[in-house]
Amino acid sequence: MHFIPEDIDKYVVNHSENEPELLQQLNRETNQKILVPRMLSGHYQGRLLSMISKLVNPKNILEIGTYTGYSALCLAEGIQPNGELHTIDKNEELVDFQRKYFDKSNYGHQIFQHLGNALDIIPTLDKMFDLVFIDADKENYSNYFHAVIDKLNTGGVILSDNVLWSGKILETSFKKNDACTPALIEYNVLLKNDKRIETVLLPIRDGLTISRKL
Repeated sequence: MHFIPEDIDKYVVNHSENEPELLQQLNRETNQKILVPRMLSGHYQGRLLSMISKLVNPKNILEIGTYTGYSALCLAEGIQPNGELHTIDKNEELVDFQRKYFDKSNYGHQIFQHLGNALDIIPTLDKMFDLVFIDADKENYSNYFHAVIDKLNTGGVILSDNVLWSGKILETSFKKNDACTPALIEYNVLLKNDKRIETVLLPIRDGLTISRKL
């Protein structure tokens, strides 16, 4: 879904940084071989994630939702030389695919994969983080926030993807089997009202929220 006219969107992409060659390869292979390739962050959002990470210059990054590893590689571009990126996903079938591209990058030795339920794994990570990217099952966004907020350093940033959910967050009634939309509405209210953070919601792609810990 485009929240701005498509020709303006194209202009924005064309006047932003180019997609690195390795990520072009990852993008192509994801679209050729992996189910639901629209889950990929993609060129424009990837460059935004990279830019934010470079501005934050995090020592430690936490990603919830790895998919094929595209966003992890974008976030890793801003990491400190002695830093670590920990990424969590529950899809065992994608672990080797992710690792192949991580090891092709300059950051493979800094990226640590965790397989399983993020809510079980996060408490076991004995680290404080400077940057967190939440992009997994939408029903648990609020739970993920509560799980990571005390592991986020002061001044650290939480990025939350898909918070506009193709505009469905404006709906007042939901389909019986739609747990995602009300969960995201609840999450957006949580980010707005939680006094531990300051938040800006950006109408980029499917919505990206930047929350900074006070």
